[in-house]
Amino acid sequence: MPMDFWQYCIISAPQQIHFFQPLQIRAKAVGGGLYRQIFMKIQLTHTFEDIISLENLLEAWKEFLRGKRNKKDIQEFERNFMGNIIQLHSELSSKNYKHGGYQSFKINDPKPRNIHKASVRDRLLHHAIHRKLYPFFDNVFTTDSCSCRLNKGTHKAVNRFREFAYKASKNNTKTCWVLKCDIRKFFDNIDHEILINILESHIPDKSIILLLKEIINSFSAKQEGVGLPLGNLTSQLFVNIYMNEFDQFMKHKIKAIYYIRYADDFVVLSDDRAYLANLIPAIKEFLQESLKLGLHPKKLSISTIASGIDFLGWVNFPNHRILRTKTKQRMFKKISDKNFQSYLGILKHGNGRKIENDILSKYASILINGQAV
Repeated sequence: MPMDFWQYCIISAPQQIHFFQPLQIRAKAVGGGLYRQIFMKIQLTHTFEDIISLENLLEAWKEFLRGKRNKKDIQEFERNFMGNIIQLHSELSSKNYKHGGYQSFKINDPKPRNIHKASVRDRLLHHAIHRKLYPFFDNVFTTDSCSCRLNKGTHKAVNRFREFAYKASKNNTKTCWVLKCDIRKFFDNIDHEILINILESHIPDKSIILLLKEIINSFSAKQEGVGLPLGNLTSQLFVNIYMNEFDQFMKHKIKAIYYIRYADDFVVLSDDRAYLANLIPAIKEFLQESLKLGLHPKKLSISTIASGIDFLGWVNFPNHRILRTKTKQRMFKKISDKNFQSYLGILKHGNGRKIENDILSKYASILINGQAV
C-alpha cells in the first residue's frame, strides 16, 4: 500500500462525492496534551450500474464516435450496432465481460512510442468508465497537475510556469532556479497492484473495482502486473490517479509551493538552489518506495531561468519564451491545410513572430505548387 501521510480532507465536495470513514487517526503532542488529527479520503458515489447502463454506453458511443466515422473497425461495429451494445451490456451485467487483446503499432511524436489499440467495444467501455470516473477524480487532483484534464494542457502549464517564475524570483529581483525532472519509462512502470490499491481507497463499489482490474490487467509491458498501454483513454486517467499520490506528497508533505507536473515531466521553482537540491533524495525515495518509479538520470537538472528552461516544447526565459528548435523543425515538416491555423495559434503563446513569418512563407509556397492536402 502506498505511503499515506499525505491523506487529506477536502472541505467542499461536489455532488458526486461524499466524506467516508476516517482512514487514519493520529495523536500529536501539543502543549503537553494530545489532539486527534483525522485524515479522510473522499469516495465515489457512482455505482457499477451507473457505468454499465445502456444510457451511459450510448452517450459514451456518441463521444467515442467523433472524428472516427470513416474508420473500418467503427463501420463494422455499427453494422450490428444495437446488437453489439446489448451484448456488451449483458456481459457486463452478468460479470462475464473479458477485455480483448491489443493491436500494436509505432508512432514518432516526436520520439518513437509503442501504441496499443484495443477493440472498438473495449474502447467504448473505456469511454463509458471515463465519463463517470473523470469528474470525480478531477476534483481530487491538484491544481497544477496539467496533463489530460479539461481546461488544462500544455498552454496552461507553461503559463503557470511563467507565473511561478515571477513569484519565485520576486518579480525578477532574485535568481530563479528550476529543478526539472522526468520519470523514466513512465507508462511501462506503472505497478498494477499499487494502482488498484489507490483506486480501492476511493471507490467502495467492489464491482467497479473488479471491472477496473480487468482493464488494468489486460496489458503488461516488460513483466506481468506492470505497465499501462499508451492508447487507452482509461490509461490517461489511471496515470493521473497514480501520480496524484506524488502530487499530494509534493504539495502537502514537501510543501513545494511552485510545483507543476505534466505527465512524466515536473518542475519545482525556487530562489534557493540548495533547497531544490535537498528535495531530490526525498523525491527519489517516495517515487521508488510508494510508486516503484524512478527519475531519468539524464533528464534531472537544476538551472536558472536566465539560462533558458526547456519545458513542454518551449524554452522559457525571465521575460519571454521561444519555441524549442526540434518543435519548430517538426512543424515545418508537417505543415498542411489541416494544421496551418493550429500552428499559428501555438505561436501566439510565445515569441514566435519570426517563425510565424517563416511558416506563412512556406505555406504560401505549398499553395502555389499545389501541394496542400
